Amino acid sequence: MRIFATAAMLAVMTGLGAGAAEAKGCIKGAIIGGVAGHYLAERGVVGAVAGCLAGRALANRRARRDVDYGSRVQPRGAGFGGGAAYPRRDYQY
Repeated sequence: MRIFATAAMLAVMTGLGAGAAEAKGCIKGAIIGGVAGHYLAERGVVGAVAGCLAGRALANRRARRDVDYGSRVQPRGAGFGGGAAYPRRDYQY
């Protein structure tokens, strides 16, 4: 009975402390790493942790690469100066 109470309390505390976690890449990496670690070295937990870390690193790299630069670049003529990048030449002969 004491083991059941301890397990129930541990489950409740884990559920309350979890919150909303951003696990982009971690879940998929942990599954793949856990399966690979289980079959290759009989160390599924170690493989899951390594897979989670590798998945997070790959997701962060992908997020840095896919930055939207269009929101930071101003259109031509919208900044300092007088407007157009090249002066308009009206030759009236």
